[in-house]
Amino acid sequence: MSSRTSKVLITLAWIVLLGTVIFVPGADAQTRTGSRAKPIKRTRALQPGEYFTCLMHPEVKQAKAGHCPKCGMDLRLTRADPPAAAADNTEPAAAIPAGEKMIIPDVELLDQDGRKIHFYSDLIRGRVVVINFIFTTCTTICPPLGATFARVQTELGERAGRDVSFISISVDPVTDTPERLKAWGAKFHAGPAWTFVTGQRPLINELLRALGAATASPQDHSPTVLIGNDARDQWTRTYGLARPSQLVQLIDEAIAGRLGTARQEVIKQ
Repeated sequence: MSSRTSKVLITLAWIVLLGTVIFVPGADAQTRTGSRAKPIKRTRALQPGEYFTCLMHPEVKQAKAGHCPKCGMDLRLTRADPPAAAADNTEPAAAIPAGEKMIIPDVELLDQDGRKIHFYSDLIRGRVVVINFIFTTCTTICPPLGATFARVQTELGERAGRDVSFISISVDPVTDTPERLKAWGAKFHAGPAWTFVTGQRPLINELLRALGAATASPQDHSPTVLIGNDARDQWTRTYGLARPSQLVQLIDEAIAGRLGTARQEVIKQ
């Protein structure tokens, strides 16, 4: 074999070897390109009965995540057939028994505009009120609680503010500044009859204990709603994620002074 033929064969052998290294199937992207390939993000397929919807506009339903075309809120994954225990969103309202005393302290707090308020004398005295408990970084029950209040507010129309007031008390006052509460309320189109309350933690804790809503941590708070007619000393606790029509019915009973049969003794400090 001539030396020229040998050189040609050696050259061909190197070409074949290099081609095998460069084009081997499944070779790491960094070997071929000098940079690591970005991982492909995968999302699980929707299960039967699942869809994305808006808390403010439940009629909006779609198969992909995104924003509500009506209000711009992020759509949330939900199911068309929730478990039977939660499907009817009902829990019987419980009038606070006459033998139980609920102390309503007149603590000095802040509303969503940063104004100083005295909780009992400025928000409760002589009024019909609906109270829930939220925190702005919550991603579980608080957004539905806000959406439910918003729908009740809409159903009541002009009666909201005239006949009944709404109060949302932060269970995380260190994080929930007035500005954060105001922005959170704006997502649910909170009207002038809806007050958001925060303040110093010891005072908020005192208020939460008085209203039966104290918890070890914000994440542990329950979707309880208090509905009361202070003038009649009548109070009831109910499920905050009930259908808006059910809450409106209880509010009507509170306005009429027919919240249960037991008269509640309430102490104002």
